[in-house]
Amino acid sequence: MMRAMDVIELSLFASRIEAVCEEMGAVLRRTALSPNIKDRLDFSCAVFDAAGALCAQAAHIPVHLGSMAFAMRDIVGGIASDIEWHEGDMVVLNDPFLGGTHLPDVTLIAPFFVHGELLGFVANRAHHADIGGHAPGSMPLSRSLEEEGIVIPPSHLIRGGKLNETVLARLPGGGKDHTLHGDFAAQVSANRSGVARLAELIQGMGVAVYRTALAELNDYAERLARSALATIPDGVYRFADCLDDDGLGNQDLIIAVRLVVEHDTIEVDFAGTAAQTAGNVNCPLSVAAAGVYYLFRCLMPEHTPACAGAFRAITLSAPEGSLLNAQRPAAVAAGNVETSTRVVDVLCGALAQAIPDQIPAASHGSMNNLAMGYRGSNGERKWDYYETIGGGMGAGAHGGGLSGLQTHMTNTLNTPIEVLEMNYPLRLRRYGVRRGSGGAGQRRGGDGLIREFEFLAPAEVTLLTERRIHAPWGLAGGAAGAVGKNDVNGVPLPGKVMVSVATGDRLTIATPGGGGWGSRGSK
Repeated sequence: MMRAMDVIELSLFASRIEAVCEEMGAVLRRTALSPNIKDRLDFSCAVFDAAGALCAQAAHIPVHLGSMAFAMRDIVGGIASDIEWHEGDMVVLNDPFLGGTHLPDVTLIAPFFVHGELLGFVANRAHHADIGGHAPGSMPLSRSLEEEGIVIPPSHLIRGGKLNETVLARLPGGGKDHTLHGDFAAQVSANRSGVARLAELIQGMGVAVYRTALAELNDYAERLARSALATIPDGVYRFADCLDDDGLGNQDLIIAVRLVVEHDTIEVDFAGTAAQTAGNVNCPLSVAAAGVYYLFRCLMPEHTPACAGAFRAITLSAPEGSLLNAQRPAAVAAGNVETSTRVVDVLCGALAQAIPDQIPAASHGSMNNLAMGYRGSNGERKWDYYETIGGGMGAGAHGGGLSGLQTHMTNTLNTPIEVLEMNYPLRLRRYGVRRGSGGAGQRRGGDGLIREFEFLAPAEVTLLTERRIHAPWGLAGGAAGAVGKNDVNGVPLPGKVMVSVATGDRLTIATPGGGGWGSRGSK
């Protein structure tokens, strides 16, 4: 019988396997060509066991990692069960209904073997600004999945050590686009790095010890998770919030949650959520799961290993055909970025009834998505760009909200102004804190941002933004944060819109503030 690991050995193992993910991320960032990956850090890396259960992940993008943790078992055991895994192979996918999130997020999976035995997988997911679609930036105001870009089902990108040119040929520019090709090469390099490091780790400790360590790591994570969840008072907690609209005339789309807390288990039920809609704020269940996993992971001790065991006590469901469990061919481009964020808001609203001192008011509630570029033929060069813009964080019982940063489901950076202006026909005219946009209260919500672009060439622009109608709510008597605003040359724009701009036009995005906490007269 294999000897159990002591606490020091287990801690070292957890750090070593997490370091594999961190190194994968470093390789991906250093070798990628696009600002989306190398500057904004819109990527994530993780390690899974042979059944697809999460073993470790780096602290990258919550919506990437949570959705992979939820979907990887199906990818390995069901969706891609007909794929034969061989040493040196890599499988690529972006289909949201077959393990992806939205089409720009492309996942690359590589198996790792020791002495010919499959022991698990490494995977990375990275955002590509051009994956086709009906608008530059591949985030169009879409009505179906096919309008959003090229759909890649689980397919071999590398087989027998050889690149599958057929897959690349389907990509924009036939896979010959220098930046796109370079980013795919960076993803391949990151996985190869992860496979090499895991091989070293397992060969040093032995296969049997590695398996024992994984089992003990998951059991340890489960104990920590259940201990944290047990501090939430038993009960049934309900909350509902809504999305502003889907960009196609359908407004006030309800997202409802029912939390059942019983001892050290959590049941999350999204019954009552609106049906999937014509616009692209729908999402697959894996994206909703990412929001659930993220929030409850925040309530666990910081040293809780990020592995499957941490989520064993949490179950979730959402009605088929709803916003949070959309069915093909629903459009999903904004579901990954906007709807996932609202999932966190409704969970916070429910948990604030149970543990009010631990839950903050609503943060700015949008990734403030901006996609733009040019695909015309008037002599101007083709370009695609995408970014998310931060806003105000909600205040809580222990402090005010921070200003001008990403919250909850993304932690990407802003593209540096120098990089932006060097790579694209843009000039950033203004970038600063939107003073006074945070909600008032005993603890004030964080302020949003103002970002103003001047176009140096014609472009097509898509905005997918939220909290332009319904403000981020406060808690314990705190006031709501200010809603966001978008305009071109001073003319207001809807929260979700596609527009053409000319040389010299200026686009201004003012992001929402966070909700305040506590009445100003309270102590």
